[in-house]
Amino acid sequence: MNSTNVDRMLPFVGVFVLVALWYLAFFVHIVDPVLLPSPDATARALWKGMAGGALYGDFVHTVFRTLASIALAAVFAIPLGIVLGASERVYRSVEFIVDFFRSTPASAMFPLFLVIFGVGDKTKIYVAAFGAALVIVFNVAYGVMNARKTRLLAAKVMGASKLRILTDVVLMESLPQTFVGLRNGISLALVIVVVAEMFLGSVDGLGHRVFEAQQMFEMPDMYASIFAAGALGYGLNLLFLLGEKRIIHWSGK
Repeated sequence: MNSTNVDRMLPFVGVFVLVALWYLAFFVHIVDPVLLPSPDATARALWKGMAGGALYGDFVHTVFRTLASIALAAVFAIPLGIVLGASERVYRSVEFIVDFFRSTPASAMFPLFLVIFGVGDKTKIYVAAFGAALVIVFNVAYGVMNARKTRLLAAKVMGASKLRILTDVVLMESLPQTFVGLRNGISLALVIVVVAEMFLGSVDGLGHRVFEAQQMFEMPDMYASIFAAGALGYGLNLLFLLGEKRIIHWSGK
């Protein structure tokens, strides 16, 4: 086996080790088998749930809420980040407020959003969008503030207008950092959505499925739901990463 094939297999090493340790823990009863089912039982529950079972519907609801929250966050956060990054005085004047709420756990905001929006999809989407927007704002502002000075100077020397410099130089230079913010934002949005589905009176979603399975001691279903949430997070991050490579392939050149 040549080095290329070995390199291709490396990402699967961790998976094989994890499954092997899981089987070992199951067979030697390190944990009660009722609480830790075998990997194959979990895999069957995952397959059954996603192949037309209840898990598939919950998965779709979580995907919708996560995508809706990141879209809402991007619509507001990207323009705001551009404004803050373009003016150091404006940025400094609101830095404490943005950083304060960014440092506040999103779960602490649940009661406030419940009071304002009530129980329903809107609350889950808005609180996730709020958390993701704060991450995106900082990354976009950082990207704008750190646009390469040489390109800005070259555009000014060539007589480009301020609007042209903003759209053709500053925004393009800030795109790599903007995508970092979007990837971090969607990961955070998914976490908030799943937690909200657990505790904000949900009747569907992966968070609801995990909590309900745990309450009913349906452990294979619980682990299957956890893995479905993990796969969703990995897939969304990979999707944004691929989009980043395609859209800003010129980054660093």
